[in-house]
Amino acid sequence: MRSRNNSGTVSSKCIVILCIACFCAGLLFTDRMWRTPEANDHTPKIKRRQDQELQLSQDGCEQKGKLATERDIMSEVSKTHETIQMLDKTISSLEFELVTSRAGQDKNLDGLHALENPSGEASSEKPKVFVVIGINTAFSSRKRRDSVRETWMPRGWTRLSQLEQEKGIVIRFVIGHSATPGGILDRAIEAEDAQHKDFLTIDHVEGYHELSAKTKIYFATAVAKWDADFYVKVDDDVHVNLGALATTLARHRVKPRVYIGCMKSGPVLAERDVKYHEPEHWKFGEQGNKYFRHATGQIYAISRDLARYISINLPILHKYANEDVSLGSWFIGLDVEHIDDRNMCCGTPPDCHWKAQAGNVCVASFDWSCSGICKSVERIKSVHERCGEGDAAVWSTFF
Repeated sequence: MRSRNNSGTVSSKCIVILCIACFCAGLLFTDRMWRTPEANDHTPKIKRRQDQELQLSQDGCEQKGKLATERDIMSEVSKTHETIQMLDKTISSLEFELVTSRAGQDKNLDGLHALENPSGEASSEKPKVFVVIGINTAFSSRKRRDSVRETWMPRGWTRLSQLEQEKGIVIRFVIGHSATPGGILDRAIEAEDAQHKDFLTIDHVEGYHELSAKTKIYFATAVAKWDADFYVKVDDDVHVNLGALATTLARHRVKPRVYIGCMKSGPVLAERDVKYHEPEHWKFGEQGNKYFRHATGQIYAISRDLARYISINLPILHKYANEDVSLGSWFIGLDVEHIDDRNMCCGTPPDCHWKAQAGNVCVASFDWSCSGICKSVERIKSVHERCGEGDAAVWSTFF
């Protein structure tokens, strides 16, 4: 009986021990089995994180490279901008020369070739200058011309010739002929020109209501005589600072087609009894409408290509009653840059005087109420003294 009980007791202990051993073995086995998948789960996450960091690093390098490339590109664009403008101007000039050549061969444009080259000389022999300044004048304006010669215009052929040779600035009074060529009026101009040698005589019958025709003939004649970068028209009752004018034009020298002046858009006047009446007012729409933008007629400048355009199309350019409106109309539809420069329409003292005192010398001064300097013969000397840049300014100006 005892032996049975002892053996049974031993068997129970062994069973307990065996159970504990199995439990521990199970724990060990389970721990190993679960840790391996955890490690396997973390490995792709770590790899993805490393890939992301690598991608960010690459993106950063690419971004820096792009910024450096953009800076280089902007630097090159800045350096070549002026060169591109010069090329554009050259191409435009070549296009106009081609059109001029074709127009010269067109037999339907009677007299155009003779007007462009009246002396029979080759166009390549025309003097190359910077600007031609045509001062619009009339037979009855001898005192006005003398007042201009005594103020802002170099007096005498010696000084005018020196200005042309050293600065490329040509200045001439522009006048046509009387209804009876060779009459007393024409002889008076010939005598005055023999004394001063400062006239440009054009093939045009003088008359106040023919200013539009005179303007386009002036440009065509000037183009035929001089190869200039700019052509300027100014009235003989306007004060001009030549140095300021040259500096202003030089800023736009690389542009192919520019129209410079004080731009305005006045009302179209349909009433017959008013000054500046527009007979063709109906072309501008309803009564009360305004003109298109154009430079005021006291002074304006156009570049070479636009002057050539006028010369080529001389017979077919329409003339409105007002000369400044006519000029503006000729450029509608063309790729022209309008430059509105208010320094070209300063008032007379105190306006231009205050600006001169502040270091902002006006290009031109006149009274709007008179469309020029009121009583210019008596007052232009005073305007010159108070608003002038100094006689030496044009000689020391670089452009």
